[in-house]
Amino acid sequence: MRKPEPQLGAVAPIPEPGRLPLAMVVEGECGSCSLAAEGVLRPGSPEWVVLARRARLLSWISLGWLGIEGGIAILAALLAGSVALLGFGIDSAIEALASVIVVWRFTGDRTLSGTAEARAQKAVAVSFFLLAPYIAAESVRALVVERHAETTWLGVALAAVSLLWCPALGVMKKRLGVRLGSPATTGEGRQNLLCAYLAVAVLLGLLANNLFGIWWLDPTVGLLIAALAVKEGRAAWRGEGCSCC
Repeated sequence: MRKPEPQLGAVAPIPEPGRLPLAMVVEGECGSCSLAAEGVLRPGSPEWVVLARRARLLSWISLGWLGIEGGIAILAALLAGSVALLGFGIDSAIEALASVIVVWRFTGDRTLSGTAEARAQKAVAVSFFLLAPYIAAESVRALVVERHAETTWLGVALAAVSLLWCPALGVMKKRLGVRLGSPATTGEGRQNLLCAYLAVAVLLGLLANNLFGIWWLDPTVGLLIAALAVKEGRAAWRGEGCSCC
């Protein structure tokens, strides 16, 4: 009697050069995780290196813009007494810190270092937490003493320009972060998107005050900004938005 021939198992698909297999399990700071998202590149592959350089270039571009944005926002905030606008200016400085971290991450030998990525991810997360306490305290104080912000069309113009610029930066960096498997880059993109949310909030607050005298909307917006910063900081700390963790 013939013995049945052994059944051959399915042959695992060969991943494209430079790309990680979809079910590949790797060890990271957060333990074992499955890189199940398509498009995640293998660190060190030619395409990965190109995208890492692009992430660093975008961070340098961000630094240039944030220096201008932050300086104008803080000046306008001090002249007008606007808590939300001051928070916007301080957020620019914190965004710049996140950009510096990503530039550090993708420079020299750190470019292919998993340890550098883990440190950069945590540092970017901490940058979110630096913003929340100050803005929350200033907002509460403004509400208690009923401090009215002055009219500032300079602040309105700045918020409008940032609303056009920041979302594009944020989306590009988040996509790069996913492709690179870099939570630090994704976290920097979150910072830019937070800037866009802030621009909307500041624009509404300033226009409401300038046109209708609704002074309390400005510090209320400040409280919302503080809460959003904490939420985004927690997400960045856990590495959410990347294919890992």
